[in-house]
Amino acid sequence: MSKTATYLLAAFLVLGLAAESGATPTLEQIGEFTVPEANQGVGVDARHFYAVDNYVIGKYDKKTGKLVKKWQGDKKGPILHLDSAMLMDGKLYAAHSNYPQWPMTSSIEIFDAETMAHIGTHSFDIQRGSLTWADWHDGHWWMTFANYDRMLGFGKTPYGHKANTVMVKFTKDYRPVQSWTLPKTILDRFEDMSNSGGSWGLDGYLYLTGHDPAELYRMRLPKAGSVLELVDIIPMNIRGQGIAWDRSQPGVIYGIIRATAKERAEGGGHKVTVFRLVEKP
Repeated sequence: MSKTATYLLAAFLVLGLAAESGATPTLEQIGEFTVPEANQGVGVDARHFYAVDNYVIGKYDKKTGKLVKKWQGDKKGPILHLDSAMLMDGKLYAAHSNYPQWPMTSSIEIFDAETMAHIGTHSFDIQRGSLTWADWHDGHWWMTFANYDRMLGFGKTPYGHKANTVMVKFTKDYRPVQSWTLPKTILDRFEDMSNSGGSWGLDGYLYLTGHDPAELYRMRLPKAGSVLELVDIIPMNIRGQGIAWDRSQPGVIYGIIRATAKERAEGGGHKVTVFRLVEKP
């Protein structure tokens, strides 16, 4: 049996069967690293995690937490506001937008995971909202384009209205297939912000996060209609933002804690946090 097949089987046994039994999911924290780039999101592969700031990505050793390489853009752009990151086939795919500028524009920015060189881009121009996360699952891209109730701009109007937040399923070459909105239960928890992170678990559920709440939302596609279904709300030691399942370690998920201005003034910093999902009867 291949390593990938072994991981998938383990994930099914640990997560899938427990979920079917009605067990309650919880997260046990198993790691924490102080990382200056952990301001927007995080990605992970077999050996490294990748902390994301607006125009900076730091590549770190998973075991030691030591910096390996860094990509840094110009604060004037063209890369302005990176968000979540996901790793696949030696490439890092980062969600990007021009938040909080108007009109909203979005793109996927692609990096070589080994060298951290920027190697590609795909623009979504002014469609749908601000791209906050992208993931590859079941032979398709899945992405959320966030909209917000936060009052921005010269006229102090809602930045797109959060009810317009939409998750889109794309083909490999980014052609839209289907799209879904988020349930009001979750939108209310976001207050004036929106969905910031998303990652498909090996258990077949989609996991989402908000901009600020310390919780993880386990979701599934609806049998009918256009609204994603909320399955569980799981407390998580994060402050919203991007998340990433570690697909080399079934049941392990990474998140971030964005330090407050007060914490930074007192010598604290942003953190990457690591958890194991367990199902308790």
